[in-house]
Amino acid sequence: MDPIRNPYAPGAGQRPPELAGRDEQLETFAVVLERISRGRPERSVVLTGLRGVGKTVLLNALRSTAVRSRWGTGKLEARPDQSLRRPLASALHVAVRELGHPRGEELDHVLGVIKAFAQREQTGAKLRDRWNPGIDAPAVSGRADSGDIEIDLVELLTDVGGLAADVGRGVAVFVDEMQDLGPEDVSALCAACHELSQSALPVIVVGAGLPHLPAVLSASKSYSERLFRYNRIDRLDRGEAERALQAPAKEEDAEFSPDALTAMYAATGGYPYFIQAYGKAVWDLAPASPITAEDVAVAAPEAESELAVGFFGSRYERATPGEREYLRAMADLGAQALAGDGGPADEVESVATADVARHLARKPQSLSPARDSLLKKGLIYSGERGRIAFTVPHFGRYLRAQS
Repeated sequence: MDPIRNPYAPGAGQRPPELAGRDEQLETFAVVLERISRGRPERSVVLTGLRGVGKTVLLNALRSTAVRSRWGTGKLEARPDQSLRRPLASALHVAVRELGHPRGEELDHVLGVIKAFAQREQTGAKLRDRWNPGIDAPAVSGRADSGDIEIDLVELLTDVGGLAADVGRGVAVFVDEMQDLGPEDVSALCAACHELSQSALPVIVVGAGLPHLPAVLSASKSYSERLFRYNRIDRLDRGEAERALQAPAKEEDAEFSPDALTAMYAATGGYPYFIQAYGKAVWDLAPASPITAEDVAVAAPEAESELAVGFFGSRYERATPGEREYLRAMADLGAQALAGDGGPADEVESVATADVARHLARKPQSLSPARDSLLKKGLIYSGERGRIAFTVPHFGRYLRAQS
């Protein structure tokens, strides 16, 4: 097969040639945008799921939907070591410019509020060290610059929403890795969304994060359960996984045989990133179309090697020796549970922290630092009290292969 014509794209956040299995989310979001544009009440949106299920890809696709609806859009990626002010100000700057408000004075006022919001965290810094958000308008004094992130964010988004309402459109802010926002920023974002929903202003937040993101939001504001429209993004079913493989192949006058599709689904588990990784490897090594199960078997080591370095290994390398011991214990416990119920690999969603301690013959308290560090690094998550799970699908399988 010609590698130049290889249609598969196993990249971080890179849109696959066929965005299979996400039609419902795209159609629902289009309805949300239209309802908000008409002044109807709607909630902001939160996407959750494991690594590799395509949350970032879907987030970008939703943003494209908003752009086609002529909304102002901006995107940021949350980081645990960064305040919300700078990245949000940059995202809103882009969104306001996209709106193209015809009246310069009102536009300059909102840009000045964005600038004041961004620069507030730098109070006391030397002039040469102050970050300039690239906004020509002067910072507005007395608006979104109190220093209280919750007050400031409500004022900022209220002004942005008013500007959007003037032109009959809306503003959507897209936040990737939302679980990495600091507690104060999460609380402020929830409060701002609550205020916006009550005032019916055309501004929404679309967040994406790991499966425990709803718990993070709920711990911040009890009403967050009713504040957002939650969408769990999961692996593709058999039909959609086949569509993700077959549709790009047909565009290049190639196809997979039925037995090859069966082998591909068994290898990838229906996870979109794995589908792209295996698809690329199989295409490059298959001699001709149709691609067969034998071709999949030949290419599997190449795909697994690529995933071991770029998908699994890069995360494993971030763990300390003590944390790796904890991860391997989780993988061993998962294997034991699988042996007990005969389920397919990595179907076990979580293990008990007490079981990890027993497996390592350690006291639970002594393992708390390793567990907490792994949680902060995003390698594991806790969906319920006393239980933990990998954020990366098939990670247990990878760890057991390293033993």
